[in-house]
Amino acid sequence: MTILENAETRKSSAEQSHGVKSSHAMLMLGAAGVVYGDIGTSPIYALRETLRAATNGASVASKAEIIGSLSIIVWALTIIVTLKYALIVLRAGNQGEGGTLSLAILARKVAGRAQYIVTALGVIGAALFFGDAFITPAISVLSAVEGFVLTDPDIAGYVIPITAGILITLFAVQRFGTSKVSAVFGPVMLVWFGCLTISGLSHILDDPSVFRALDPLEAIAFALDHSTVALAVAGAAFLSVTGAEALYVDLGHFGRTPIIHTWFVLVFPALVINYLGQGAFLLSNAGFVDQPLFEMMPGWGRIPIILLATAATVIASQAVISGAFSMARQAAQLHLLPRLTIIHTSETQSGQIYLPQINWLLLLGVLSLVLGFGSSDAIAAAYGISISGQMLVTTLLLALVMRGVWRWPLALVVVVAILFAAIDAMFLTANMMKFFEGGWVSVFMSSALLTIMVVWTRGSKRLFDKTRKHEIPLTTLITSLRKNMPHQVPGTAIFMTGDQDSAPTSLMHSLKHYKVLHEQNLIMTIKTLPVPFVEDEDRLTITAVDDSFTKLTVSYGYMEDPNIPGALKELRKKGIKFDIMSTSFFLSRRMLVPASSGLLKSLMTRSFIRLTRFAADPTSFFRLPTGRVVEIGTQVVL
Repeated sequence: MTILENAETRKSSAEQSHGVKSSHAMLMLGAAGVVYGDIGTSPIYALRETLRAATNGASVASKAEIIGSLSIIVWALTIIVTLKYALIVLRAGNQGEGGTLSLAILARKVAGRAQYIVTALGVIGAALFFGDAFITPAISVLSAVEGFVLTDPDIAGYVIPITAGILITLFAVQRFGTSKVSAVFGPVMLVWFGCLTISGLSHILDDPSVFRALDPLEAIAFALDHSTVALAVAGAAFLSVTGAEALYVDLGHFGRTPIIHTWFVLVFPALVINYLGQGAFLLSNAGFVDQPLFEMMPGWGRIPIILLATAATVIASQAVISGAFSMARQAAQLHLLPRLTIIHTSETQSGQIYLPQINWLLLLGVLSLVLGFGSSDAIAAAYGISISGQMLVTTLLLALVMRGVWRWPLALVVVVAILFAAIDAMFLTANMMKFFEGGWVSVFMSSALLTIMVVWTRGSKRLFDKTRKHEIPLTTLITSLRKNMPHQVPGTAIFMTGDQDSAPTSLMHSLKHYKVLHEQNLIMTIKTLPVPFVEDEDRLTITAVDDSFTKLTVSYGYMEDPNIPGALKELRKKGIKFDIMSTSFFLSRRMLVPASSGLLKSLMTRSFIRLTRFAADPTSFFRLPTGRVVEIGTQVVL
């Protein structure tokens, strides 16, 4: 190789290396904006609420209370976020995807007879996530807007209207997509974390004794010396780690390495430094507790930092809303919820979606919290139960993955699982103490969503079983048709069904009323596999029955949206003549009628029937050509 060739090779390698580094840097910047939006805004209220719990609501905290509270916060960040999520949970990717449902699917593979328990845990975890999605936008935006009261006390009467206006605007613009807005998420949060670091460093030496909070023994000593308020303090300190689950939920968007690097290089240091700075500021100001994050800013910097905090909380809310959209889509694809209307807001990013039903449901819940509680202090009581419950679910599922998938030694799995479960259970217990102060809201919302999932899954199974009883086997129908073949017409007919072994109701009604049969008939079933994505070559499964009938299975992952016309383009490559413009899609539209039965069974049946009315139209959901769809109605008594 010549010197010139060597130089060109080195240049090419350097350019490739630079490209990889640039891509990694952009992913880290994106993770700072999306993944860490929630946990990054916790310094606005976490230490304040922890000290109020430690002092039983008093406005002045002692040195022991400040250092003890800080120590609990710092070590909660270290153990829960750093050790549990960053170093262990992020390894549990299901083909690179994260989240409670992904973890449950991964754990099911090794659960053996406990598969139903694992599925139940996954459903509970998903419901708890939605409970958090209602509270995060409310407390985040409200706590930031309350900061304006420091600059002008007369603004206090306008905090609720301003907060409501911001939230209504935020949810209203969701239909336009977040691609343009998300482009500034990273830079804004980068500035936010920079301000947290600078403000913390500028006060951290106000009282060097604050560094005692880095000693975990201070947290233990505080809990022992203040046993009457220890659980309440732990429940308030938990506010500092809300958002930790986002590391895992957004695993598929940014990848494990950028998320971890962003945490260790930027977020973790910024949070710890700022919390220590807040603590030192309080120690040097006689422990008076109001809004230390904003108060320790210089006079000229308060309005800019409050505006930046408001922007950061909007970003945190946006991240939760997008996560709720993604989780709802997964739940619908896994048949835990009705089919939901999904609008893609980006031509290049499949994750950029808008679900109108979920969006307006969230807005209604968030506004109810803001108007009902009236302050971030009050909402803080409702915060934590759903998140700590979800963290405990994650630990239980993770234990199965560590043992069954990763093959960790049993002793190590037991030690790690017990450690994390004990901490999660402690925080859950601490947050449950706030049940009657507002925590019931989180439990109510999560329970309502869990009930919807249970009603939908049970109702769907009953409908499937009921329909199947009245259908005849496909082979029996084909044998009958051979003996008395109806008039055949050219073209292809696709009959969509959930059971390929039975003759679809739409096919039976078509033969009964039209008395014709197409030359080519595809009995199509759409299946959701326990993987995020399905490769194109595995999308279609074709089984020939005879010259007129073919069974066709179209498979999708739970992170994909069905696109039937797109999938059917592959039929020609598999030897089947297919022209979508000469194809008719036959669907069964069932009219559900409740049967007279017991009160509980009747209530569940009627609830299921109402849920079916909210389901997205199958023609639009599966992207079928509207001019080629024939819907045939039938009545089913449940």
